[in-house]
Amino acid sequence: MATAKVLAGARVVLPTGTLTDGRVIVDGTRIGGIAPADAEIVDVSGHWVVPGFVDMHNHGGGGASFTSGTVDEVLTGVHTHRLHGTTTVAASLVTSDMDFLVRRAGVLSELTEQGEIAGIHYEGPFISPCRKGAHEEALLRDPDPADVRKLIDAARGAARMVTLATELPGGLDSVRLLAEHGVIAAIGHTDATYEQTVAAIDAGATVATHLYNAMPGLGHRAPGPIAALLEDERITVELINDGTHLHPAALELAFHHKRAGKVAFITDAMDAAGFGDGRYLLGQLEVEVKDGVARLVEGGSIAGSTLTLDRAFKRAATIDRLPVEDVVRAISANPARLLGLYDKVGSLEPGKDADLVVLDEEFELKGVMRKGEWLVEPKAGRKAEQRAERKTAPKADRLS
Repeated sequence: MATAKVLAGARVVLPTGTLTDGRVIVDGTRIGGIAPADAEIVDVSGHWVVPGFVDMHNHGGGGASFTSGTVDEVLTGVHTHRLHGTTTVAASLVTSDMDFLVRRAGVLSELTEQGEIAGIHYEGPFISPCRKGAHEEALLRDPDPADVRKLIDAARGAARMVTLATELPGGLDSVRLLAEHGVIAAIGHTDATYEQTVAAIDAGATVATHLYNAMPGLGHRAPGPIAALLEDERITVELINDGTHLHPAALELAFHHKRAGKVAFITDAMDAAGFGDGRYLLGQLEVEVKDGVARLVEGGSIAGSTLTLDRAFKRAATIDRLPVEDVVRAISANPARLLGLYDKVGSLEPGKDADLVVLDEEFELKGVMRKGEWLVEPKAGRKAEQRAERKTAPKADRLS
């Protein structure tokens, strides 16, 4: 059986634009440049083929937590998101005791080395009690550079991002430390002023953790962190596009200021993503998920999301009416660059991993491929179906 495949007839989104009747060559685990003569032709006409999604902020799914689950449970969560098009995912940890986070980093670093996850994101404990969201306040601490360094070392090269409230004591020094070690310093769960946020960006911060959420609102006399994060071209903003965390106008404002090159769609998903309503634990806090919205049982604060990136893609392309090319940049290319993985994933270019998603005309997910293997295999495109119908139709009914 031929190992090479040619996905033919779809609208293929490339970094240079969209091909209306494009082909994607899959040779083994990679995107190929030239199709072998014996390649299998996969007709995906009437569909879109886009790069596999990259989620840089994700706490779990399929009933499993990246913070507290066993290795098998973590893999369950990873697989759940893969079935929804996220072929690359970083594992985000919520605020916990430092010793626990160190031990957890050891587990997740091994999964990073095995290629199952794309690294570790520490969301806390270095965040503001004023903007803690669904984090245990008793476990929060100031971002002492020594503690930050401890978590970097525990990850054994797998630390990708640390979210911190940079206005806290030690915040700016911690940002500089992260930048020196090639780890993303993300401003989030912050009560910073505009001026304090500018200082953090100048110190080396490059990402805004779920912009708008868990930070002061935009004010006309005290613009706060949102204005500083939107106006600075060095900052990429995370957006949770689930219809709960953001009003469409807030998303439009972010794209207006940042353009597509500095936006990253994330899920901020917790255990319930791809699993269902019910009661869950997020770290040590009890969460109730009702109608797909996760909130703390005590206090009612939004507690992550149950979002999957295929839903974020469809919402962006249909409700928000963003150009598909912009959605692809925000959901694949931009997070891949931030994670240092763009040489491998994030676009459909020869030599990169054969990670891709097939969507129908309504942007419903129909196929997922990771490293050349179908996780969700698409049905034949409309042209192939029409050919099959003509072959099987009674002779008198065929058109000549």
